[in-house]
This record gives sequence, structure tokens and C-alpha cells, in this order.
Amino acid sequence: MTGTDAPFDVVFIGSGLGIYALTRAFHERYGIVSTVVAIAAPEPFARSITCTVKDVPAGADDAAWLSALTEVAGQRPAGRKALLLCNTDGDIEFIARNREVLDQHYEIRIPTLESVQELSDKAEFARLCRELEIDTPRTEILDFRDGSLPAVDGLDLPYPVVAKPAVSTPHVNIRMAGKKKVYFISSADELADLASRLHGAGFRDRFVVQELIPGDDTTMRSVTAYRDSHGEVTLLASAAVLLEEHTPDALGRPAAMISTTFPDTLEQARRILDATDYVGFANFDVKEDPRTGKQHFFEVNPRIGRNSYYVTGAGANVAEFVADDAIYGRRREPVVGIDEVLYTIVPKPLLMRYVLDPQKRKWVKRVARKRTVNPWLYRKEGAWMQFHGLAKAANHVRKFLKHYPKPTETGF
Repeated sequence: MTGTDAPFDVVFIGSGLGIYALTRAFHERYGIVSTVVAIAAPEPFARSITCTVKDVPAGADDAAWLSALTEVAGQRPAGRKALLLCNTDGDIEFIARNREVLDQHYEIRIPTLESVQELSDKAEFARLCRELEIDTPRTEILDFRDGSLPAVDGLDLPYPVVAKPAVSTPHVNIRMAGKKKVYFISSADELADLASRLHGAGFRDRFVVQELIPGDDTTMRSVTAYRDSHGEVTLLASAAVLLEEHTPDALGRPAAMISTTFPDTLEQARRILDATDYVGFANFDVKEDPRTGKQHFFEVNPRIGRNSYYVTGAGANVAEFVADDAIYGRRREPVVGIDEVLYTIVPKPLLMRYVLDPQKRKWVKRVARKRTVNPWLYRKEGAWMQFHGLAKAANHVRKFLKHYPKPTETGF
């Protein structure tokens, strides 16, 4: 964390694209070489000019993580501030759970543990949206918490439906044949089979079952926000999703988007953040119902999200919002809406295979000519990272041909 004139350091928990996009943002804006504390960080992190890596052994518990983070903090000059950031729900919960210890060493801007647990729970998020009169899909709950197998008959939803864990971590931790991030369910028999397999695998949390809002990937919206420690929402940005990933463990993650402004959707996101007295970054998944034009809020992630570079690439570097709040104590003018850019981690020819609407195809081509960004393709990294980014993009061709060879009306 040397070689910068910035008066602070940055430490990240975890790795992957979402973390790299953030290390790049801080490097672009402040020249900071962040420290990434992670289990088996992939090779790009070891080679990157944006960060150095501190390894943590697999299976490390809270005590081991706290020890590693305290050791990193102890290597700073006395009085030098450091931000602590992450980009998964589990890591956010870890920080919130151990905040009393971590606050002694780091500047932290995340919600309280209670808020994290409430907002990360899709069942509770649906309830909150109903209270705020914000559109959300009709939702039923399958509750496995008492150890019994919940009944699936009598759900007040027409098939097909979408099913997913209310909280991701209990589902991530089970082993089950056919496990997916999100399940497309065509009948009551399919739902009963899923419930039986979840129960047999030891799942003991809640599953949400929601009405299927029609429309393919291009009806999805992404919202990125930051609410500062003074209660001011200083960042509200949105993008129209063009294509999502379709591998079982990544279903629903945006692979290509165009940043554009949805004023009503951004205002609804603000209402949710204000109602929960939120602090820090948040990322919302929203879908437009093509029958009505209504924007249905699916969930909020209590973190910036994997694809935050669409905001930085459009000219609103996300690093500034948390640094101004936590390091410099600046009350900044809020940013609502950002310039158009095409954000894509897949090759453009592959993207165009899945964008069928003629007007949207013209839009993609027009914006692509103006500005296209891929977080992996950071010119300052040199040839190796350029090759890695292009190889990652090419690998998506194989994955899409295997898991989603042709576009469908529902995106499933």
C-alpha cells in the first residue's frame, strides 16, 4: 500500500471480479495499491499493479480472519487511515459481526448487522417493499428452519415460478445434485422435488417462491447506490441489463449492461435506503414487466455488487464516494444518473447473439462506438492482464453455448 500520495490505504476482503473492479477504481483515482486479504486469490491479483495479496488459509474462522486483518493494519504508519471493504454478503456479515474489533483499525461504512441480516433476506426485503408500496413479485415462503419438510401445495402463485434461497449463505454451504443459484420451476411436482432435495441436503433456512415476471435478460435493471454517514444518498446510478450469466452458480449476474437513468426506479431505491437508515454501498436487482411497464424490485445486496465498474467506467468513480465520506469527511453533491457506456465482460458478437430487439441492437451499437468498458481490460496493467481479460471473455462463449445456447422469452 505504498507508492501513492493519497493519505489513506485500502484493504479488501475476498477476490474475484467484484474486488478487482474496486482495486482498479482506487488505483485509477488515487494511485493506491490496495491490499487484498483472501483465500487462494486467483493469479490476476498476484500480477496486478492495483493490489498486493495476503493469503488466508482455507477454512479460516473469524479469529483467523481478524488476526490477518489486524496484522495488515499493524503494518501501517501510526495514524494513517485505512478503508476496509468487501463484496460478498458473507464478508459483509463478518465485518458487521466483528465491528467492535475492526473499528479500532479501519474506517468502515456498512449497515448495522441487523440491517445486513434483514436486507440480505429476500423474504424480509419483499415485506419491506410491500410496506413502502414499492412493486415486488408476489412471494410465498417455504420455511425449513424447524427441520421439517414444508408443504408446497396451496401456494397462491401460478406456475411457472422462480425459487431461490432467502439468504444465500445457507444454500451455498449445502451439497446437492442440481444445485443452482436460482431455480425455474414449471410445476408443483418440480417444486416438491426441489423442496425434498433441499431438505435431504440439510438446508434449514427459508426459500422464497415468486411469481415469474415475463421478459428476457434485457428487461432487467441494476441500481448502484451509496448512502453516506450523514444520511445523504450521494450516488444513484442505474443500467439496463443486456445479458446475464447462465451457468448454474452464476445465473442472474449481469454480463453486459448499458448505463442509463431510470428516474422512478432510482427514487424508489432512495426510499428503501432512507427507510432503513442505510450506510454504505448497495446494489438492487429490478425487472421491468413488459406487460405493464412496472419496475419490480427483486432484492438488494448490502454491498456494491460484482459489476460496479459500469459506474466508474461512466465517469463516476465509485472510490470517491466512500473516500469522501470515510476519509475526507466531505459532504459531496449527490450524483443521480450517469453517462451512457456499454459495460461488457463478454465479446460483443456473443452479446449481439442474444439481443434480438432491433431498437436495442441499434442502441448497443451506438453506445459501443462511443465507449465500451471491461473491468479486466485496464491498460496500465500491461499485456498479461489484457490477455487474461480477453481469455475470460472468450471463455464465456463456451459457457453460453453450453448453458444458454439460444435466447428465450424468460431468460431461463
